[in-house]
Amino acid sequence: MSSSDDSTSSTPPPIAVTHAGRRTRLKWHRARRRPSDTPFTASRIVEAMRVGASVEVDLLIHADRGFAVLHDRDLAHSTTGQGDVSRASATYLRGLSLTDNVGNPTDDGVVLLEDLASRLDGVDIADDALLQLDFKADAAALDAAALDVFARAVAPFADSAILSCGDADAVTALCDAAPDIHVGYDPCHRGAIGRTLRSGDFRGFVFSACRDSPRAEMIYLDQELVLRGADRGADLIAAFHAMRREVDVYTLARADTSSVARFARLVDRGADQITTDDPEGFFAANIVAEATESERSD
Repeated sequence: MSSSDDSTSSTPPPIAVTHAGRRTRLKWHRARRRPSDTPFTASRIVEAMRVGASVEVDLLIHADRGFAVLHDRDLAHSTTGQGDVSRASATYLRGLSLTDNVGNPTDDGVVLLEDLASRLDGVDIADDALLQLDFKADAAALDAAALDVFARAVAPFADSAILSCGDADAVTALCDAAPDIHVGYDPCHRGAIGRTLRSGDFRGFVFSACRDSPRAEMIYLDQELVLRGADRGADLIAAFHAMRREVDVYTLARADTSSVARFARLVDRGADQITTDDPEGFFAANIVAEATESERSD
């Protein structure tokens, strides 16, 4: 069964929370609206774009130099297929089904980036919708053929999409190929978190990120770096705001007591967007928190 067949629409949909006059977007991590969802289903991607959500999918290059919307290179981890995605043809991938969170086959097929425009054709994409395409490799994996496929695939919806990657050279190459797409960068890879926490050089971290990806509109930050930095007096969100970048903090899984407390801290610190597997849960928790605060103020 499709993981989203039983979708129950909340009103409004779980796309953002508002606190102290600030709006923080809830990004649907791996195109999940709730933790039980199968990641990367076409139906959730389409739903997110229709209701105006920020939604993230991962990209891996397949054998025909296009891009599979998957996180794991080993197809057996999340699909009915076998082998490495880099050795799988587009035809083979289109014939696979996604598996759910316990490994059972679903009715949802593997999505390819080059097929996504046709999936979105006719969809009334909301003005605020933003599809994050998170490339899970570095620039060395890209060649002219892959860049050409990327450019042609995203052209129909580029203005509603943002490319992200932890490799600044890959960000440059992909965004040069598709100049209308929005630009994002994740500077938290290759040991950057550990180096920054050991050195305490938070200003240097911010400077390096902006230098390495000067066109980035959105910076993606690991929650541990943001919160541990805050405990030491460093406000990374404010620092990137001062550099005219928005900040997405990732990834909060399920909306339990501990993660709701973290969520509240990140919202209070001014995160523009928070990545989560549980948008519904955090949206509901925020409603309760705001109602409680309002009662205390009365």
